[in-house]
Amino acid sequence: MNVHFIAIGGSAMHNLAISLHRKGYQVTGSDDEVFEPSKSRLNKYDLLPEREGWFPKTIRRDLDAVILGMHAREDNPELLQAQKLGLKIYSYPEYLYEQTKDKIRVVIGGSHGKTTITAMIMHVLRFNQIKFDYMVGAQLDGFDTMVSLSKEAKIAVFEGDEYLSSPIDLRPKFHLYFPHIALLSGIAWDHINVFPTFPFYVEQFQLFADKIQPNGSLIYFESDENLQEIASKSREDIHKLPYRSHDSVIENGITYLLVNGKRIKLPIFGNHNLQNISGAQLACHQLGVTDEQFYEAIAEFKGASRRLEVLAETEDCVIYNDFAHSPSKLKATTEAVKKQFPERKLVACLELHTFSSLKKEFLPQYKNTLHAADLAIVYFNPHTLEHKKLKPITVQQVAEAFDTPGLMVFTDADSLFTFLKSQSWAKANLLLMTSGNFSGTNLKDMAEEIIFYS
Repeated sequence: MNVHFIAIGGSAMHNLAISLHRKGYQVTGSDDEVFEPSKSRLNKYDLLPEREGWFPKTIRRDLDAVILGMHAREDNPELLQAQKLGLKIYSYPEYLYEQTKDKIRVVIGGSHGKTTITAMIMHVLRFNQIKFDYMVGAQLDGFDTMVSLSKEAKIAVFEGDEYLSSPIDLRPKFHLYFPHIALLSGIAWDHINVFPTFPFYVEQFQLFADKIQPNGSLIYFESDENLQEIASKSREDIHKLPYRSHDSVIENGITYLLVNGKRIKLPIFGNHNLQNISGAQLACHQLGVTDEQFYEAIAEFKGASRRLEVLAETEDCVIYNDFAHSPSKLKATTEAVKKQFPERKLVACLELHTFSSLKKEFLPQYKNTLHAADLAIVYFNPHTLEHKKLKPITVQQVAEAFDTPGLMVFTDADSLFTFLKSQSWAKANLLLMTSGNFSGTNLKDMAEEIIFYS
């Protein structure tokens, strides 16, 4: 098979390219810019384009497939050439389905928790030596790629992102996987540049449920009213499996699962993770994993990358980095850390970085999301708004939207971290939340500087 990637440098795209290369395919690709870590990883497998740019002459009639990434545009010269030659053009999710259409597909969707639940299922299957293909939206410990496709595996586990598939295919990615086992963790408005109203956003999840294969399963968080309605409207042949937070107890900053009179120590914590564990357990049950196998494995699950990731710690202080950026994730993550360490002061610091979070119209969605923190801080870089071609927002607008007593708002990263370094961190935790990196800050180095040298 000869496959060409247009925009091979993307996070998902380069992982798929590497996976197909390992499978024995002839893989080529192009991009107008390739950054780390994609650059080094593509180079390792001799897949890095010799030159940056688009070259229509690389699009030949003997290509079996062209895979189009979101980074490309509708008028991309290579895309136009592929269309002219009548070649088969796939979006990233379309090609994942093409590779796994004869397998049992497990797809995890939802506005929050989908990466962690996917990672949990992958961890449990690997722990129990069950072969599977996968696609997940973060680099996980023990997995050297975010995508793996094989001839042998009979199961495929996919994180189901609701964002668009490609420049010429504006369907949400998770509409293209047609799961046998579907899981929905919850719905909280996101991606307002694509889904301008909440009802329209919710509709995408109903359409996802409609695409479950005959006699398939829908696993869903039972306390989400929107998911309750989606389940009630789903076809009669679909098995509905609701779940809730797993029973647990916290002692001395450690969470234990309560299982038949026994306690299972967890490396992770937080109510969302307790929900995620219950959902992952139901999905694993559908794949033949017993309770005993599941709990033995989950006791060693340390979490997904950038999900309450420990950057630095002492006996009485931990600095966390978390991917939380939407209102629901922000609220749950802040509450989780405070509940885990109620005796410690919690400083919660959010960077507004995504398109939605920087929209003036969306800011009111953040009201009360940081109330669990003893000190709440919000940072945004005005240059990010310029780069995203968004209207400016003001410090006052941010403060009014969050409506949190004592909230501090920074627009300069140096000033923010100078302030953090000036604080006492005895019996205190710092939670840094962002989908970015606070304007290019090396967060691990900064965390060590804050905790050890302040």
